[in-house]
Amino acid sequence: MTDPTPAPLVVTDDDLLLADLVRLAAAAGVTPDVARECAPALRSWSSAPVVLVGADRAADLARSRPPRRGRVHVVGRGPLADDLFRHALAVGAETVAGLPTSESWLVELLTDVGDGAGSPGVTVGVVGGAGGVGATVFAAALAQVCATAGGTLVVDADVLGAGIDRVLGLEEVDGIRWDALMQATGRLSARSLREALPRRDRLSVLTWPVDRTPTLQAFAMREALSAGRRGFATVVVDVPRHPDPVVDEVLTRCDHVLLVTTLTVPAVTAAARVARRLPSGPGTSLVLRGAAAGVAPREVSRLLGLPVVATMGDQRGLDEAISLGVGPLRSPRGTLARAARQAAAVVTASRQASAA
Repeated sequence: MTDPTPAPLVVTDDDLLLADLVRLAAAAGVTPDVARECAPALRSWSSAPVVLVGADRAADLARSRPPRRGRVHVVGRGPLADDLFRHALAVGAETVAGLPTSESWLVELLTDVGDGAGSPGVTVGVVGGAGGVGATVFAAALAQVCATAGGTLVVDADVLGAGIDRVLGLEEVDGIRWDALMQATGRLSARSLREALPRRDRLSVLTWPVDRTPTLQAFAMREALSAGRRGFATVVVDVPRHPDPVVDEVLTRCDHVLLVTTLTVPAVTAAARVARRLPSGPGTSLVLRGAAAGVAPREVSRLLGLPVVATMGDQRGLDEAISLGVGPLRSPRGTLARAARQAAAVVTASRQASAA
């Protein structure tokens, strides 16, 4: 038996605004908790998956100094007063929305809540330190491991790559590709994205059509990753190593970045250049492949200034597994599977820590 999804919190004593918000919540399939005064609102403030503060209560809540949290939005009807934005800032609101203009956006927001998207997923970027080091294969293997524990989305951000759907054996599965999202101009619903993508069991993929369009806007990537975080437990992104605005958008939104490299001197030298562009901090780590052939693993970690989270040798039967359409992890045994599980353990620990 699963726990019921927490209800969104609506804070307003404006009957007309309340009627609008209840109507929009019904369209999204959720029933909100309503607080007409600040005191009951503060009791549910931290636990609600999303908070909608009516314009009539924004000033009162600002004086109450509620604890800072995400997913707070101030909502009003008709023309919005200038001082409303000051009150919204005081309560930590992300957005000030006016009705009826923002009705579609609010329905999508509440739909995500009803779909259990209150806790965002973890985003992991996988980038190769050099060409041919196996970053795409490792991203696919990591996604397969993560999918055993929960819904997982693989995002192919490399227009010049082989296509991660082919690596996973999903190239013939019906669903939308990047071309369907190129003209996205508004907020992308997590539920709509999940239902439209090619998938096998709990593993979904967002990749390129056969006739690839080499122009992907950073906005489309931003919306896809945002919807992915709201709709999946884990988002794994196959990141190209060459910098551009889309790559920058991906890297700024990753909770973890895994840099894959082999142990040859040329590969480590190239990986050092890529590492300088990656986010600094504990979320960026190394995945090392192959036997030592010039640089020892400990030395690679020292040279690049990054910890090693997984090591692996060359996987036997990898090409055959991919050709059969079962993905790189044909067997749970083997060096690739072990490395993917090691990296997935880091992702799982991060998700558990954020949920605590």
